[in-house]
Amino acid sequence: MPYSQDVDQIASIVKQNPTWNAINPKHAARMRAQNKFKTGLDIAKYTAKIMREDMAAYDADTSKYTQSLGCWHGFIGQQKLISIKKHFGSTKRRYLYLSGWMVAALRSEFGPLPDQSMHEKTSVSGLIEELYTFLRQADAWELNHLFRDLEAAEKAGDTAKAEELIKQIDNHETHVVPIIADIDAGFGNAEATYLLAKQMIEAGACCIQIENQVSDEKQCGHQDGKVTVPHADFLAKINAVRLAFLELGVDDGVIVARTDSLGAGLTKQIAVTNEPGDLGDQYNSFLDGEYIEDASQIENGDVVIKSNGKLLKPKRLASGLFCFKPGSGEDRVVLDCITSLQNGADMLWIETEKPHVGQIASMVNRIKEVVPDAKLVYNNSPSFNWTLNFRQQVFDAMKEEGKDVSAYDRDRLMSADYDGTELAELADEWTRNFQRDASREAGVFHHLITLPTYHTAALSTDNLAKGYFGDEGMLAYVAGVQRKEIRQGIATVKHQDMAGSNIGDDHKEFFAGEAALKAGGKDNTMGQFENI
Repeated sequence: MPYSQDVDQIASIVKQNPTWNAINPKHAARMRAQNKFKTGLDIAKYTAKIMREDMAAYDADTSKYTQSLGCWHGFIGQQKLISIKKHFGSTKRRYLYLSGWMVAALRSEFGPLPDQSMHEKTSVSGLIEELYTFLRQADAWELNHLFRDLEAAEKAGDTAKAEELIKQIDNHETHVVPIIADIDAGFGNAEATYLLAKQMIEAGACCIQIENQVSDEKQCGHQDGKVTVPHADFLAKINAVRLAFLELGVDDGVIVARTDSLGAGLTKQIAVTNEPGDLGDQYNSFLDGEYIEDASQIENGDVVIKSNGKLLKPKRLASGLFCFKPGSGEDRVVLDCITSLQNGADMLWIETEKPHVGQIASMVNRIKEVVPDAKLVYNNSPSFNWTLNFRQQVFDAMKEEGKDVSAYDRDRLMSADYDGTELAELADEWTRNFQRDASREAGVFHHLITLPTYHTAALSTDNLAKGYFGDEGMLAYVAGVQRKEIRQGIATVKHQDMAGSNIGDDHKEFFAGEAALKAGGKDNTMGQFENI
């Protein structure tokens, strides 16, 4: 509802209640405007609609892909969205990513943990709620400045300025955007997945990403030792997430099915199969092992199954895990993806070992033969050595074209010795265009970096610590942080305001009038940063 109409409506309510005569309808309308979303479900429904519209826009034009950065704290997510609005004027097609890796490493009560689903389940939904709390506060903070300017314009009798500010208030774009939230492998059985999905949705998640690893053997997608589950097990968890969405009224919630099969050579279970060629039989067809002729070839404890009309003794490790055939990963990925899309998933996530458009496209094109509108969420992972990968890709391309590459050592291309060379500059250009190229050629709807702010926090802290505890002393902070904040217009330079001091002062006045004790008086040092 437009601000002016809201003021009129609240004035009517106040008029009907004589004891409310201290309530200023403008104050109440202002507080309503600064709190657009009352619950996490309101956010989930709002952002699911945005995401569905963005998916349709991408289907019509692949240049309209979406992006996100992983954030491990509400403040980090808030500052990211404030920065996006400042630089680009809109948050359109920019999301947040919630990384299970960063939850494990930074949010567990056990302290830093590896990405193996050992952290508390509730820390995931807790971070979603925290992120949206900070994004909603960014709305309140930004609108508070507009309302303060509106009050000043009204006091000065500047009608034109007041009308312009009301227009900005009515058309304010929220900082609340979709979050793609990582539920890992579901943290247990399908019931556990359903219960956690409900918590995540109630906290505001419109999109849940789930992977096909065994929950109690889960590994980071960029490490060894990954163990996948048969399709029936994974589809049960997809159904659990969908039912959680439907139960809570988020009818257009989004599910991203992630496959780790490209790098996973193990399975914990042999799939149940009822007839040749069914889904379980297809899963088992990838098992490594030896065909046997009769029972005499069976040793104590061996497992034998019927596959391809013959008796197969699958290769089993001392851990009890079964091995897949070497080189079968891509075929298993394609089967995983098609099966997931045909059974309730909306998008795919293929975890790869390097950022290579051709490799991704080779799998996606096979998937699209069966599901033409297949779309990917792709991890532009910090686990990749991007500089080395793209320099090697360019090296290989130059060599294939017959160009002289004798000046380069392919294994040493990460070296700074090659910075500024033709190869390095072309590799940087390929890196710059990677997201555009992958979205156009390999069906990538959403590009994310899982844990960039883990690295930026470490890098900026290292730079400050090096200078501050060294010869630079206080200059390290002043020149390296505060002066840059001022000159780049970073809102946190007025950290009291960013944390809500001005909002609190205004509320005090709403509550107590002239008796309010405010923090923003003449002795507030934040005044040193005004008009800069």
